[in-house]
Amino acid sequence: MELILERNYLPRGTNGKLYLKGQNIPFCYTIELPWQQNAPQHSCIPEGTYTVVLRSSEKFKTHLHILDVPGREWILIHPANDALAELRGCIAPVSVHTGEGSGTLSRRAFEKLMNKVMGAFNKPEPLLLTITKADALREQNMINENDLKKSQG
Repeated sequence: MELILERNYLPRGTNGKLYLKGQNIPFCYTIELPWQQNAPQHSCIPEGTYTVVLRSSEKFKTHLHILDVPGREWILIHPANDALAELRGCIAPVSVHTGEGSGTLSRRAFEKLMNKVMGAFNKPEPLLLTITKADALREQNMINENDLKKSQG
C-alpha cells in the first residue's frame, strides 16, 4: 500500500492532502511545520518515499513512524491541530485546513487514516509514504494525460 502526500509549502506551515495511490480524492488533509531546509525540530521532512511502520507509545498510543528520513529521527504521524505549537517535524492528519499549518478534528482524521492502513501491516509488502510538492504531482498527471491523448491520436 502506498500513501501519497501532496504538499503546499506556506510561510507558517505546510498543508497537504493525503491520498491512497491511484485515487484522485484525498481521504484527509495534513499539517506540518514549514520547510526550513530539513532543520531538526523546526522543519517538515524532505520530499521522497519512506517506509512507514506501526508504533506505540504512552504519549501517542498507536501511531505511525516514518523510517529512514535523512538527517532526522522519530518522525511520526500523530494527531495535532497546530503545527507550530504541537509538531517538531512530524505529520498530523486533519479533517479541515483552517490556516497555514493548522486544522481541525485531527483525531477524527487520524482514526480515518489508521482504519485505511491497518490492513497493510498484515501483508508482506511495506506501507510507503511518498511526499511530493502539489504542483509536481499535478504536472506529472498532466504529462501522463498529454501522452495518453497523443497516443490516442
